[in-house]
Amino acid sequence: MKVLIVKVSSLGDVIHTLPAVTDAYRAKRDLKFDWVVEEAFTEIPAWHPAVDKVIPVAFRRWRKNLVKTWRNGEFHTFKKDLQEEHYDLVIDAQGLIKSGIISRISKGLTVGLSNNTIREPMATLFYNVVYTVPWQQHAVERIRDLFSRTFNYTFDYKTCDYGIGSTFRKTEQQSNDKYLVFFHGTTWESKKWPDQYWQKLAGLAGDAGYKVRILWGNAEERARAVSIASVADNVEVLEPLGLTDIARLLANAAGAVAVDTGLGHLAAALSVPTVSLYGASNPDLTGTYGRRQLHLKSTLSCAPCMNKQCSYQGEPLLDEFSGESFRVNPPCYHNNSPGQVWNSLQGLMKGQSGTLDNLFYPG
Repeated sequence: MKVLIVKVSSLGDVIHTLPAVTDAYRAKRDLKFDWVVEEAFTEIPAWHPAVDKVIPVAFRRWRKNLVKTWRNGEFHTFKKDLQEEHYDLVIDAQGLIKSGIISRISKGLTVGLSNNTIREPMATLFYNVVYTVPWQQHAVERIRDLFSRTFNYTFDYKTCDYGIGSTFRKTEQQSNDKYLVFFHGTTWESKKWPDQYWQKLAGLAGDAGYKVRILWGNAEERARAVSIASVADNVEVLEPLGLTDIARLLANAAGAVAVDTGLGHLAAALSVPTVSLYGASNPDLTGTYGRRQLHLKSTLSCAPCMNKQCSYQGEPLLDEFSGESFRVNPPCYHNNSPGQVWNSLQGLMKGQSGTLDNLFYPG
């Protein structure tokens, strides 16, 4: 049976779909998948052994100049690629109007979520068959549930396999080359952990014999990475890497620390012990999901506010760094100190608190 998956973005959402593909492939060995995804994320579906063809789409780029897109023929080429195959089923795992349109343009029976369990109810107009899944499930579970109902099988919620472990097998490392990966970059100002905290955490890692490798994606993130490295000689600021190279880097890491960012989900998919920091955002339904994952959430009364910019109006929250007092900003991270993060990460890396036998531990 030939199936088309429509899950175009974002990075975390695409990764969230992988366990459903694993479930379906194990339950129905005759399934073969193609996948429509944003051009920036085409590497991800290709990692899964059950995915044959990846069809790139460029909505993010096209919408900047719709006239140019129409005239240069890019959309027509995409449509031609999409319609080359007649699919037995087309599953819209995104639940948006744009993904519904893609589903309808393709050739095949379209499947999606019902209008009371979907992000944009108008998308259901493009489906032939709909299924209802509980809203209060994690995003990974919702997609797994949709696939299981589509193909009529059951799965175990207590296990979760993203299906990419064979692509990125851990290699033998020298004992003096154990390292951590810090994911500090995020688009929301309210999600950024204070630079002073990153610097302190890097120092704690160095004291314990760990190197730290830091990525960046723009000039602001590079400046922060250089700032972190400037106070600790165990920190290496890496040049920009593609997603496959980042996955290889993670596969051999001892652990990771991340703010709410897509690359944190990649760490979870590879079962890398990861502490993820959530202040303004809520991890309960869309946080990192997998083995050896820990969510540290803010205890501030206004968190999670789900706002891109902090609107805290209370008294300034202060902390000490290098013997000097500084104002914690965003303040919702005041209770997520470097010491707490480091102790939590050490516990994950040592397999404490039962983390090897359970999915994730909300903090």
